[in-house]
Amino acid sequence: MTNPREASPVTTAPNADGSVYGPAAHGVADWPFGTPAPATPWPTLPGGAPWPRVRILTPACPDAPGLAATRASIHGQAYPNLRHAVVPPGDPEPATWGADADFDALMVLRPGDLLAPGALAALCLEMGLSGADLVAGLRLVFASKPLGLDACAAPAGPLRDPAPPEGDLAPFTGGEILLSRACVARAGGLDPRAARPVAALWPRLAEQGARFARVGRPVLLQHAPGDAVAPMPAGLRIASLTDRGYAGGAGIGHRRLTDALALAGHAVAHLTLAAESPPAAAEWTSAFPRTVSAIEGGGFDLVLAGNLHGATRSPAILEDLGRRVPVAAVLHDLFPLTGRCAFPGACPLIDAGCDARCPTPDAYPQLAPNRIARAYADKRAVLAGPHAPVLLANSHWTETVARRLAPAGTRVGRIGLAFPAGVFRPGDRAALRRDLGLPADDILVMFAAVIADAPGKGAAELAAILRRIAEPGIGFVAVGRLDDPGAFGLPGLIAAGPIGDEDTLARWYGACDLYVTASRDETLGQTPVEAALCGTPTLAYRSTGLTTAVIDGISGHLVEPVSGALEAALRALIADAPARHRLGALGRIAVEGRHSHAAAVMQINDVLVAHGLRPASAGTGRIRFCPEMLAQFAMARERASGRSGTVPGPSGPAIRAARRLKQALLGRGMPLWLRRGLYRAARLRAGLRGSAP
Repeated sequence: MTNPREASPVTTAPNADGSVYGPAAHGVADWPFGTPAPATPWPTLPGGAPWPRVRILTPACPDAPGLAATRASIHGQAYPNLRHAVVPPGDPEPATWGADADFDALMVLRPGDLLAPGALAALCLEMGLSGADLVAGLRLVFASKPLGLDACAAPAGPLRDPAPPEGDLAPFTGGEILLSRACVARAGGLDPRAARPVAALWPRLAEQGARFARVGRPVLLQHAPGDAVAPMPAGLRIASLTDRGYAGGAGIGHRRLTDALALAGHAVAHLTLAAESPPAAAEWTSAFPRTVSAIEGGGFDLVLAGNLHGATRSPAILEDLGRRVPVAAVLHDLFPLTGRCAFPGACPLIDAGCDARCPTPDAYPQLAPNRIARAYADKRAVLAGPHAPVLLANSHWTETVARRLAPAGTRVGRIGLAFPAGVFRPGDRAALRRDLGLPADDILVMFAAVIADAPGKGAAELAAILRRIAEPGIGFVAVGRLDDPGAFGLPGLIAAGPIGDEDTLARWYGACDLYVTASRDETLGQTPVEAALCGTPTLAYRSTGLTTAVIDGISGHLVEPVSGALEAALRALIADAPARHRLGALGRIAVEGRHSHAAAVMQINDVLVAHGLRPASAGTGRIRFCPEMLAQFAMARERASGRSGTVPGPSGPAIRAARRLKQALLGRGMPLWLRRGLYRAARLRAGLRGSAP
């Protein structure tokens, strides 16, 4: 008989039915995961570094119930450098419990507990990227069916709370935690006599300030003895407030945040300022009494505001609401911090203060020059006042700029946007190309935006680069509004047009080999994240929020914003298929863990707790998610479908011609005389309908 303490290498061992693990392995009637993906070559880490050596310990007798299922789930990881040791309970052998040095990271699984598909890859990659001592993922608790999901509520950073992260779904066993060998050794090692060794170690980890990180995807499937489950705790009542709803880039980002919050048990109501005043009146409208009254009377705990400048150029609504309800404002752009613009770029006025010298008053969001100084002063007064919102920055760069531009004392927190990782997922590239009618063998380079040829996205520079690299065998795909595809001068350009259906958009990403952007002004950059989730690497400038959206060397490459750098990197990656495949595989793993719906909820919770908008207890223990959260991940058997209508549909030929004519005569801006005319027309229409504009 094999010594049960022997730490044996792990190899893939499928079940008789061909699955790696599933209902046949553990007897769960309602298996929540789909068929394991076909085996693919394991991606190498940057520089050829080896993946961490992982040891998994299972305190159990050799015939323990559920042990076979646990083994099958470990085998199913197909992870290199992995050993699994089944250790008799109470075995005091020090080497077994972390005192030796022949491994880098450690996990403890009970018999019957399972690793979710891809768990080790996600945990180990995040440990390497973050340098954390311990990394936690989501836990799915199951009996004869899935009962719910939860995660450690502690924020990323030094571990402070000595109490183990217990929750109401099931006791904390620590199976969703990957621990570095070094931190286990510093904390004195695992106690083989403890019923729950990781829980027993937790106070010592907190005492040493072990660095904690999280991945927002399922890691552990923890078996519970029965189907009884505690009800979801009461969540917040949240009013989501936007200018015109959830269309367009910022609208999509805001809607996904509200979806994520709803999946964490919060009740979300959706309000728009445009329901009270039309967009044409935005420059001249500051009061929204009906909206304020509805929120004040709605019993809300929080207003999540974002992208309001399509309905008002004034910050007054944030102050009005802040007197009544706590407000958090998402920085989908920098408009709340400037006199009128969304991205000041290298504007020489921004640090000194915005005024009538603004070089772009006719660019959206437009404002008459003589009103800019007052708007700037009003915003600073609101941000410095007693009813100021908490500003939510969605990237490291946006957080840094917000702290620089905002008045001293402004509350700023860092969050991440949510992305439906089950919609944006890798597919069979050859099959996708057949379905979409794309060339089977060309290297396809994709670029996209709501307005694909918008100057703010670097369209002219990108077009010039693509023209220089164009040659047989290289194709280009443009997704988004493109009024005159011929203006790009690209042979064989495939103009997909606006795609307002997320499922369809994901297929286009997955069908292409590379994604490229020449934008230099992004608070985050949602398209590189979507591309990475579909296994398509991105090339971008090392600029603004793109430094968060693209994980350099993992989900793509960042280059310095200097002449020739983007073109050289694009040529190199076009010629290097293995590098593209490696970046596609690593990017999917890393980005799913950092930008899922669950990850966004955890980060929002961190900020709300840190700024007193939720009690301190909400940052300890565990965060619960509705069972439907599982459907947001590609590993789920039944995935949530993507949203439709996210961007306006394609315009007809007449509209496109009129738009080109307007741009030829007036440029892309809108002069004050035209804005006033549209405002008067809106007032007239409202008067005829008997309502105020």
